[in-house]
Amino acid sequence: MAGLVAAAKNIMLDAFGTNAVFVSLHTADPGASGTSELTGGTPAYARKSVTWAAAVSPNKSASNQPVFDVPPSTITHLGYWSAVTAGTFYGSRPLDTSQTFATAGTYTATAITESLT
Repeated sequence: MAGLVAAAKNIMLDAFGTNAVFVSLHTADPGASGTSELTGGTPAYARKSVTWAAAVSPNKSASNQPVFDVPPSTITHLGYWSAVTAGTFYGSRPLDTSQTFATAGTYTATAITESLT
């Protein structure tokens, strides 16, 4: 069997993008439930909305670059959620490079792309 073709994967990724409309930052692998999410800071850390372009061949890329307020910490992962607080956790991915903040700062999530291979 050849497996799923790109058109089928694009449908799945577009459904993901319809539901995973907020992104989060984490200080460790969030596992299956979204643990280790950042908290605190001034201004306070909060999840940010993400918008998605249509899936193409089978990749799904964000069409915006969310900017987070980050308290002193080291961030390692980006998570996907259905809501700005609570909600359904859809998974995560490690950042290309972890980022350490000795003092409060901002982090811009650039080039957010998910793929089905």
